[in-house]
Amino acid sequence: MSAIRVLVVDDQALVRAGFRTILDSEPGIDVVGEAADGATAVEAVAALRPDVVCMDVQMPGVDGLEATRRILSHAVDGPAVLMLTTFDREDYLFAALGAGASGFLLKNSSPEQLIDAVQVVARGDALLSPDVTRRVIEAAVPGRLGAEATAPSPPAPGLADLTDREREVLVLLAEGLSNAEIAARIWVGEATVKTHVSKVLMKLGLRDRVHAVVYAYEHGVVQPGR
Repeated sequence: MSAIRVLVVDDQALVRAGFRTILDSEPGIDVVGEAADGATAVEAVAALRPDVVCMDVQMPGVDGLEATRRILSHAVDGPAVLMLTTFDREDYLFAALGAGASGFLLKNSSPEQLIDAVQVVARGDALLSPDVTRRVIEAAVPGRLGAEATAPSPPAPGLADLTDREREVLVLLAEGLSNAEIAARIWVGEATVKTHVSKVLMKLGLRDRVHAVVYAYEHGVVQPGR
């Protein structure tokens, strides 16, 4: 298989150098370029055609959010964008979700987590670190994490349309499992899992896996802490 082509985008040269060193040390990953701002990142994507863009959120000029919108709005087969965040601005997280980012990772993650995140989004899976997933759920489903919810779950539109297998896949999505991990759990091929995920999203009217996680918690398909 060809190496995963990565573009590293960050306004700090030392950070870019650190990410390059980590990623280039992994067989099967090739850092093909760097950019110090969002505008340059958009140009670099067009010129270098990376598979994954490791995108900082806060940068001068064109920030990572706007760069992600520009990159993904013009490319049918564009790269996966992995957002790197410190949670300084929680609203950035949800704006990045809307922009179409494939993954979110804390900047204080380990080198191994960075490598794994690049590999996950490169193969078409979405990735949310546990902390990010919790933030998404807490914001979208206030009061349903931490303390036990006292109010009944709202009606779940479309849930009755799911087959037993599709509902099982939805539960595993809510647990944060990748397609490969779901395939291993339910003893089917990864291609079959992708088909199930697509049907779940279509039947529930959801845009992506992140919204499937929110849906599952919001409507009581899974319970906090499980």
